[in-house]
Amino acid sequence: MPQGNIEIVILAIIIGTLTAIVYSLRILVLMERRIARIDENLFAITKRIALEEIKIEREEEKIEKELKKKAHK
Repeated sequence: MPQGNIEIVILAIIIGTLTAIVYSLRILVLMERRIARIDENLFAITKRIALEEIKIEREEEKIEKELKKKAHK
């Protein structure tokens, strides 16, 4: 009987280890999805900032043109 008990213990250890590996992979997949969402949000934020920067640069050009017109008068 001791031989059977050892086999059961070894089998339990193997199943426990496999369960831990599967759980860890599940957590890794969830973390990867979170990071992907964070990346998408960062991309959207940088896109908005870039658009605002373009608007500011255009406004600066308009102001500079107006100042040059006033300086020539």
